[in-house]
Amino acid sequence: MIDFRSITRSTDRYNFHSHTQFCDGRATMATMTEAAVRMGFIHWGFSPHSPICVDSPCNMKKTDVALYLDEVNRLRQLHGDSINLYAGMEIDYIGPEWGPAIQYFQEMPLDYRIGSVHFVRSQDDEHVDVDGNFESFRRKMAMNFRNDINYVVNSFIDSSLEMVSRGGFDIIGHFDKIGHNASLFQPGIEEQPWYKSRICELIDSIASAGIFAEINTKAHGLHNRFFPASVHWHRVLEAGIPLLVNSDAHHPELIDASRPEALRLLSETVL
Repeated sequence: MIDFRSITRSTDRYNFHSHTQFCDGRATMATMTEAAVRMGFIHWGFSPHSPICVDSPCNMKKTDVALYLDEVNRLRQLHGDSINLYAGMEIDYIGPEWGPAIQYFQEMPLDYRIGSVHFVRSQDDEHVDVDGNFESFRRKMAMNFRNDINYVVNSFIDSSLEMVSRGGFDIIGHFDKIGHNASLFQPGIEEQPWYKSRICELIDSIASAGIFAEINTKAHGLHNRFFPASVHWHRVLEAGIPLLVNSDAHHPELIDASRPEALRLLSETVL
């Protein structure tokens, strides 16, 4: 397992959440590596969206896993004197039958695993991706979820809690990401006591599991928010959860996007 604590104590030139040609990234692993080297990164982790048990255009295929791992090794040989490269994976939690803890992912020779929830099971027992842009989310709310935003938020958090309890991963990805689309669908929902209570419940479970959480900076440039939202950072730190600041980069020009802002704000967030 990677010693994330040692890395974060020694440098801020790291990123452990990135996507390339093997999923929905917009550049090759080689291009991303070259950009990371140019920008002075010391540690860089690849984390393609895992193979999944439902149809998804954003996830890698099972048949590409070996190719992905081979490419990590090739790039290590090519750039090993300049940067430390890691084979990670962002693993979707769909339910007990598919998530980071199942044997398939545990036997995969990865350096680390990110556990994330992107799909919510509808009232009609259909897995629906709720991670896209708001217009897509709004359509799915009407088509798949009967416009019941409380159901979607609670289902997302319930799946996250279940994923944490089952374990099998090192970092939980963007654990309050549902709040972004939910707040656009119903402004003010994140201020409601029940929502805050559920986020606190999830934070407590992450702390009990002893895993890392990420501050995901991907949406800050366009939407002026991090995941988790900065309003929760004090509570996260108070719970003793170790943090990584990741850019969730899909483009080489965005590999450091909003990380400096997040690192500065984090340094100002005192207990």
